[in-house]
Amino acid sequence: MPAPGAAKGPPDEIAAAPLLAASTAVCLPFVRYNQDVWRQCMDWRPISADSHITEPPNCYVDNIDPAFRERAPRVVSMDKMGDTFVVEGMKTPVPLGLIAAAGVDPKDIRIGGAKFDDLHKGGWDPKYRLADQDRDGVAAEVIYPTVGMLICNHPDFDYKKACFDAYNRWLQGYVSHDPARLIGLGQTAIRTIKEGIEDLERIKAMGFRGVMMPGNPGEKDYDDPAFAPFWEAAIALDLPLSWHILTSSGDNTLAKPRGPKLNGFLSIIRGCQDIMGMLVFSGVFERHPGLRVVCVEADAGWAPHFSYRMDHAYKRHRYWMKGKELAKLPSEYFREHISLTFQDDWTAFQFADRLGPNQLMWANDFPHSDSTWPWSQDVLNEQTAHLSPQLKKRILRDNVAELYKLAA
Repeated sequence: MPAPGAAKGPPDEIAAAPLLAASTAVCLPFVRYNQDVWRQCMDWRPISADSHITEPPNCYVDNIDPAFRERAPRVVSMDKMGDTFVVEGMKTPVPLGLIAAAGVDPKDIRIGGAKFDDLHKGGWDPKYRLADQDRDGVAAEVIYPTVGMLICNHPDFDYKKACFDAYNRWLQGYVSHDPARLIGLGQTAIRTIKEGIEDLERIKAMGFRGVMMPGNPGEKDYDDPAFAPFWEAAIALDLPLSWHILTSSGDNTLAKPRGPKLNGFLSIIRGCQDIMGMLVFSGVFERHPGLRVVCVEADAGWAPHFSYRMDHAYKRHRYWMKGKELAKLPSEYFREHISLTFQDDWTAFQFADRLGPNQLMWANDFPHSDSTWPWSQDVLNEQTAHLSPQLKKRILRDNVAELYKLAA
């Protein structure tokens, strides 16, 4: 990987034929300098299955229900912390330093001190976002929130609902600039199951391709049979459901880690793992065979061991632990119904043949601090060298395109 900030310029001459031949795997990052080649090569460029916007200061204030406007999340300039999103009812504000640190040298990453105007403009301006995609060599991105991701943990479901509705209104305008390259997912608070179904219908009507779920619903939990109408609605509306890291109560050890702070970083994938296991063991996929869900930004190299451990628990311990009888092994449901997004988790590529062919979906996580932008092509060239062209293309593009019914 080149040093942060290193520029990669175009070669002196670009021959279209060799480039198009190479595009059967991943198009080279410099094709953006030749627009004719770019257009022909576009179909073969990676699609990021998990990228983010940076909510602008007016995202919630301008779009929220008037009853919540005075309490809406807003940007405040704070001493030492710089520009920070303050969310009423949440103890910890959201400094802007980490949420737009893509491309920053690790030594220079800071939590606070950032100014909104200095962040990647593509986080809130779609014209700049397309240029950011071109620089990273990606064809499109599935778009998740940033502040809205953390609001999933807000204790007030009425406030959460108002914020998510506001975000959906703002995002609809953002992705409308180029719906083929900006793939929006709506948010739902799930105050109740009935309202959650209404949210799904509204999200579909707004043109979004999927739904970002809160880690903890307001009514019951996701393993409860009462959610059956919700799952069936998602299937009927053809809306994949996503659970992202840092959106559930199982992720809160990052704030209070056991031991060094870095140890807390390892825990942030466990909330998603718990939800995936719950859906499998409770028989949700058995009862709703058309349901597809996404485990987002929790990496994927752990999945083969997780699958083994689910099967071991089921075979050895389901009787005394009163586990539900399933028609198939847990690993089979995990393989058939759950997609996994990851960035530079090289173990995911190494274990790709141990997972379902449709499971793995690469992502660049732009513009967050974990992002591979703008060096994604270098990362992918190194980490996918051992894969067949077919499997590489499936992980980097086809799986996400098929899941969200993106144009070929």
